[in-house]
Amino acid sequence: MPLRDAARAACMSRAFLCSWRRRPNLTLNRDVLLSEEHADEVNVGHIIDRILRNHSGTGLKILKLQLYGIADHYCLDSWLQVAVTPTIEELTVVLCCIFKKKYKFPCSVLSNGNGKSIRHLELGLCAFHPTAELGPLRNLTSLNLHSVRVTGDELECFLSNSLALEQLDLSSCNEILCLKIPRVLQKFRCLRLLGCERLREIESKAPNLSSLRFDGHVKLSLEETLQMKKLSIVRQKVVYYARAELPSIMPNLETLDIRSNIEVVNTPLLPTKFLYLKHLSISITSGGSFSPSYDYVSLVTFLDASPSLETLILDVSQQIMEHKSVFGDSSGLRQMPEQHHCYLRGVKMTGFSSAKSLVELTCYIVKNAVSLESLVLDTLYGFRCSGEDSRITRCDSMSKNILKEATRAVTAIRMYIEDKIPNTVKLTVLEPCTRCHAVGRW
Repeated sequence: MPLRDAARAACMSRAFLCSWRRRPNLTLNRDVLLSEEHADEVNVGHIIDRILRNHSGTGLKILKLQLYGIADHYCLDSWLQVAVTPTIEELTVVLCCIFKKKYKFPCSVLSNGNGKSIRHLELGLCAFHPTAELGPLRNLTSLNLHSVRVTGDELECFLSNSLALEQLDLSSCNEILCLKIPRVLQKFRCLRLLGCERLREIESKAPNLSSLRFDGHVKLSLEETLQMKKLSIVRQKVVYYARAELPSIMPNLETLDIRSNIEVVNTPLLPTKFLYLKHLSISITSGGSFSPSYDYVSLVTFLDASPSLETLILDVSQQIMEHKSVFGDSSGLRQMPEQHHCYLRGVKMTGFSSAKSLVELTCYIVKNAVSLESLVLDTLYGFRCSGEDSRITRCDSMSKNILKEATRAVTAIRMYIEDKIPNTVKLTVLEPCTRCHAVGRW
């Protein structure tokens, strides 16, 4: 039952009021507490204060205080004192971003046994300064911090007392220079980092870390890499790095996602292999254009190195296509040596253009992926009104140059690729939208 409806029922029924005061799950935010017509008239902090003070605290397992857009959280310490009891399992505290001074999360609310059952802790837009006095959180499996002021040493101390931790998510935590994952975290498997601008090193001694995501030029010091199954990296020149270094560092990868906006040197042809890689996603995108000398055909080396590959996603979206077009070169398409890729079943390319080397790469895949079932060539990027999300009523707007190149890409597909598609392969060509991208709208 929605919170507003529960409150109304509580006013009419004493029995319901008693049960509502023992409600195990509370999510408190503007959307839950306010109707649109009263959004600017009501003191939300006062409503939250009354709800929590009237709650018995008994049996409360999940509390989500999502206070974005709510400036009046003057009683937050007392709210947490009331709500955080030994039964709490999930706690979310996300504050409003308008305050220059960070609210300091009171770690004391989790001490004296109050944090013994907590499994998930999420903090946002606050300061978090745990010390050894906090004591162990023996059941904490997931920690999520975004825009939180915490140092690497403080976080290491906290992690060392969270022996059940399995997953750590950090975003925009800009006071962390070096992140250290201690060896005592035997169950730790997943680490995700995004936008931690001052982070320079990740040092992990956790023996079972199997999923890692990070961005930027960060030094990796991983004591155990054979367990790594899933890796995502966002940084410049990462495509070259991934092919040159990762097969020897993380030979057991099954999923690899790499994203770059600058690739100057072609991907190298090397004998090393990703023997277990099944899912590969490569993004080489730019808000302008990237090096026209980059040869898309060099990406074949990833296919050759990945005998178990099942899906390939390639995003080459750019504002200006400066590669040599298949229509501007009188020489024929290059013919690469045949090498069958027996498990590759699905390929999707976004931002497909008339670049000659991209057409050549696609022809190579069609010819050599003998188990291919689906090939999707999207000549644009972004959201489409005809997509799976019914809430999108218009495609993303595109510049005239992008739409012109998309039209050329469609022509290149019809001329050079379409007639090479076997009957067993479903070819899907996503052209500019006839409604949102009509010529008259350019």
